[in-house]
Amino acid sequence: MKKSTVAAALVAVGLGLVICGTSLAQTTTSAGRANGQGTAPPPASASSPGADAPTEVRAPILRVISVEVIRSTHGTPLDIVRVRGIASTEGWEEAELVPLTRGTPKDGMLELIFVARAPAEAMEATGFEPIEAIFPIESSHPFKGVNVRGALESVTLTQLPGYAEGKSPGEDCSKCVGKVFVAKGAAVPAGKSAAEVVKEEQLPPLSRVIKHSDGIPSAETNPNRLTLVLSRDGTITSAIWD
Repeated sequence: MKKSTVAAALVAVGLGLVICGTSLAQTTTSAGRANGQGTAPPPASASSPGADAPTEVRAPILRVISVEVIRSTHGTPLDIVRVRGIASTEGWEEAELVPLTRGTPKDGMLELIFVARAPAEAMEATGFEPIEAIFPIESSHPFKGVNVRGALESVTLTQLPGYAEGKSPGEDCSKCVGKVFVAKGAAVPAGKSAAEVVKEEQLPPLSRVIKHSDGIPSAETNPNRLTLVLSRDGTITSAIWD
């Protein structure tokens, strides 16, 4: 996997100069991994040759952690939007910031969505993975702020240059297996400490809980959905992002 640095991203700027909100160039990193080319990703339906090759899925990353705009005055003047986030698991790659804005918006906000190539298969919950991307734009742009969207919410920066933070990542469920699930509003079982239970309100918003007697009405996948499987006594036996 090729390594990428912010310096390499700025070299790539000359490859795609576009005005008013469309990317000049993009370089991304995912826990030290990057494509380093600043090129557009393959279509969501693309797959490598071979009958058994998995379909490539691009999706919003789970959560945006921070949005920063850095102003560079050396050489071609640029505002560099740098966004940090978390993916649900390891294995997310080729992250990029995709503009939703075209032309000059009435509210002056540049709208971006933070996406990446998701793992091809369901992944065990082993902890969130840091992920990062940048989006350079000409300093003469008309934008007053930047709003970056992940799967769960957005983070807005209203002063350029500047910095804004999102919400805390919350429970990654890397240590959920073996603990007792407690539904929202229910009491903690007698004899169980806080460290021995997982409360429903601690889980990410898209989570689903499958009890021992439950069926599964849909096989639709979502790499940003945490699924907990429970035993008869309510103990969590499996925690996966599927």
